[in-house]
Amino acid sequence: MKNSIIIGIDHGYGNIKTAHHCFKSGVTASETEPTFRSSLLICEGRYYQIGDAHKEFVAAKMQDQDYYILTLAAVAAELHDRHLQEASVHLAAGLPLTWVSTQKEEFRAYLLQNREVTFNFKSTDYHVEFTGADIFPQGFAAVADHLHDFTGINMLADIGNGTMNLMYINERRPVAQKCYTEKFGVNQCVLAVREHVLKEHGTVMEEALIERILRHGTADIDRAYLETVRNTAAEYVAGIFAKLREREYNPALMRLYLVGGGSCLVRNFGQYDVQRVFINEDICATAKGYETLALKQLRRMGG
Repeated sequence: MKNSIIIGIDHGYGNIKTAHHCFKSGVTASETEPTFRSSLLICEGRYYQIGDAHKEFVAAKMQDQDYYILTLAAVAAELHDRHLQEASVHLAAGLPLTWVSTQKEEFRAYLLQNREVTFNFKSTDYHVEFTGADIFPQGFAAVADHLHDFTGINMLADIGNGTMNLMYINERRPVAQKCYTEKFGVNQCVLAVREHVLKEHGTVMEEALIERILRHGTADIDRAYLETVRNTAAEYVAGIFAKLREREYNPALMRLYLVGGGSCLVRNFGQYDVQRVFINEDICATAKGYETLALKQLRRMGG
């Protein structure tokens, strides 16, 4: 839009997602160059290893510089796809549904703290001018471009690593009074799995292995260990539906739409009516939705 590239970024606690990329949201900062440089970002003389782990849950994403550094890495990934090292960028991002109204302006200022920035990511130099940023409701963005499908009463659940965001969409219109944020993300399931495996087998299971089982439903490991993970995941998914019922979810009267990385757990370990529950397994759907919403908004405002 007017020589600016719109780049949508979904700043998750587990992963950072753009329209074409997904990587873990961990940041490890150091004053000296680390041994391994596979995902190294260098900015203002400091070294940041990207993607070693997940970001811990925080009530405000602006409380440290991690999400800003992750934003630079996400922008660089998208520019690399376009064979660009210098560009003007308009950011499109989001916050959990119930946080948007109170944190939107602060998060926008956080993302735009430097109008121009020069940095190096994965041994490539970048110079970026940030021309603006729009902040949208998380989760809703993933379905905003096909609201025509949401006839009748619908519940949208965006299951991330740190939070689960719920929204009612009735007759193609989001209901602002019925938006909820629950601290019941996938990380809660991962912690429960590690605890149960340790209790039942006396072994600490690697998080990467747990995530593989949750994502695919299985792994090449001993059957007893696999059953422990699967049973724990099934309990977590049952907890998801219990949370939904607390918010008046009734499968007989409404349809359920699931987005976010945690939706695969419902697919792999849940019991539900496939005719009434729809799962969007595109983990980048929200980032793509941010770009669509930002483009529409900029067009309405004349760019």
